[in-house]
Amino acid sequence: MGPKSPTPQTQQLFGYPLDQHLNLKHPLIQLAALIDWSEIDKTFSGHFVSDRGRPALPPRLVAGLLYLQHTFDCSDELVVNTWVENPYWQYFTGESYLQTRCPIDPSSLTRWRKRIGEEGVETLLMVTIDAARRGGMLKASSTDKIIVDTTVMPKAIAHPTDSRLLEKSRQHLVKLAEDNGIELRQNYNREAPRLAAQAGRYAHAKQYKRMKKTIKTLRTRVGRVQREVQRKLHQLPVNKQPQAQDLLGRVSRILTQKTKDKNKLYALHAPEVECISKGKARTPYEFGVKVTVATTLKEGLVVGMRSMPGNPWDGYTLDETIEQVSILTNIKPKTVIVDKGYQGVKIEGVEILRSGQRRVTRTMKAMIKRRSAIEPAIGHMKMDGKLSRNPLKGALGDALHAVMCGAGHNMRMLLRKLRLLCAQFGLALQEVLQVISPSQRTNYGGVA
Repeated sequence: MGPKSPTPQTQQLFGYPLDQHLNLKHPLIQLAALIDWSEIDKTFSGHFVSDRGRPALPPRLVAGLLYLQHTFDCSDELVVNTWVENPYWQYFTGESYLQTRCPIDPSSLTRWRKRIGEEGVETLLMVTIDAARRGGMLKASSTDKIIVDTTVMPKAIAHPTDSRLLEKSRQHLVKLAEDNGIELRQNYNREAPRLAAQAGRYAHAKQYKRMKKTIKTLRTRVGRVQREVQRKLHQLPVNKQPQAQDLLGRVSRILTQKTKDKNKLYALHAPEVECISKGKARTPYEFGVKVTVATTLKEGLVVGMRSMPGNPWDGYTLDETIEQVSILTNIKPKTVIVDKGYQGVKIEGVEILRSGQRRVTRTMKAMIKRRSAIEPAIGHMKMDGKLSRNPLKGALGDALHAVMCGAGHNMRMLLRKLRLLCAQFGLALQEVLQVISPSQRTNYGGVA
């Protein structure tokens, strides 16, 4: 069933409207006026075509919670609980009267993300770009020149060591057997955890021969449990056999993979995780997915963001990035500034400027020098936003989380700009009050 809207009778039970109690110059209230909520309603409402069942939540409420979550780096539970305590958040999500209960269960945000998909979160990013234009913070010609770079979005997994992966595999197999009444000859509940811990101690002491011997013993124990569960797979119910077969396949990969294999499994619950090296001294390897980021050259506003599974070469991602920017901004960029990792890539109709490029004009040299402005933008998305750790599941979760991190960065930039405008207005008003006579200050809201 389509989204529901609050009735006036229910709203009037809460007293005076919020706009009579709040500061209408607050950045969140001003930002709510800049956002085109009708475009979000149109996109989200298209997922509800049936007239039966419980009415859906208002699209503005869900979109507003997703915006606030990525703007202020909140979890699903925290953003819902803070919404009850903060009337400005309630006004931003479309409430007219003060609410004293949680608007939704936090798990509803998970289901909404799956429902709207990548198209829905791209709409949320597009709306922030339009809000920047409407507020005069982004010129129409700004999207002609963009900066493109890639980064790694780490997944919410533990550091993948062989001993930890083997012990997790054994625990999942034993739990599968216990839940379905399968009797195992040996489950190694006492020996295997001690072996995994001992392997970590040997690694810390740099006693690598003992560590390898311990891991080999642990791999033997896990292999015995895996083969026994495989033999007794027919005892499981028919509806649970595919799930068990998938688990056995992942455990088999962990048992057989070598140190330098290319397609290693780094997390039992997240097979899409990749090991990516970005050449950093502090973090030589990061475990997650590659993300491409596109910002405007002058303002630094995010106009494109997408996850790139498979760890492709940076040059192969540029075409898809330009296509996404063209869709979100309705303008195809004419100039793209990149780093040396994109050396050799060419795209028809687009001028590509690369760091270290020779034989350039003074204007081109200035634009190439400006390329490094995307680095602090990525840093802010990781420190102030949620790009540093992705808790969502699967490849779809990677795609949704990456786009929403870009939308959250744009929201923070818009709020910061609105705060500066409000502060400048206050300083200008103080200067005016100092010039006029004290008898006239009461007419301007001052104190005589």
